[in-house]
Amino acid sequence: MTPTLLLNDATQSWNQRYATPDFFFGTAPNAWLREHGHVWSPGDQVLCVADGEGRNSVWLAEQGLAVAAFDISATGVAKAQELAAQRGVAVHYSVADCDDFQWPEASCDGVAAIFVQFADPALRVRLFERMVRALKPGGRLVLQGYTPRQLEYGTGGPPQLSHLYTEAVLREAFVELEIENLRVYEADLAEGKGHHGRSALIGLVARRR
Repeated sequence: MTPTLLLNDATQSWNQRYATPDFFFGTAPNAWLREHGHVWSPGDQVLCVADGEGRNSVWLAEQGLAVAAFDISATGVAKAQELAAQRGVAVHYSVADCDDFQWPEASCDGVAAIFVQFADPALRVRLFERMVRALKPGGRLVLQGYTPRQLEYGTGGPPQLSHLYTEAVLREAFVELEIENLRVYEADLAEGKGHHGRSALIGLVARRR
């Protein structure tokens, strides 16, 4: 299967997932992001990667941040725009995949990457490199993902082991950053239908030197 066909399949899959009136992952922000969003100050420029229906970007904008976000799903982005309007905040949204998005260079105070585990190892390398390059010196990355033990729970995330994160994977990927917090833990998630129940998680906060 060609990359174009794979991309079309992914776009269709996410559009279908977001086509219902409810929000697949809910409208509340991710708990790890909410816990560590204080690393940024009002006015800081933050990029939300693969932001889906906007629950995280809208919350960050409510904290006074200047937020940009993108997602492969036009349906998801449309719902994100509606959510932002309902909440009375402005977010700069784009419809793009991770390769086509016009990534900023060394200009972001922050990057938020919450459950971007659609990425296989090859795409993950490109994605993580671009996230690092987007940060200005002193800028921070806040990332949340599932660990391999999540396959035992089946309460969200991809079924492929290769898409899941370990501490070693993240340390190697973000060797250019100063890791301020890296935690492997378990928690009960209630993020819509998409992430619900006991979950095996990993959270990262890292700063560009």
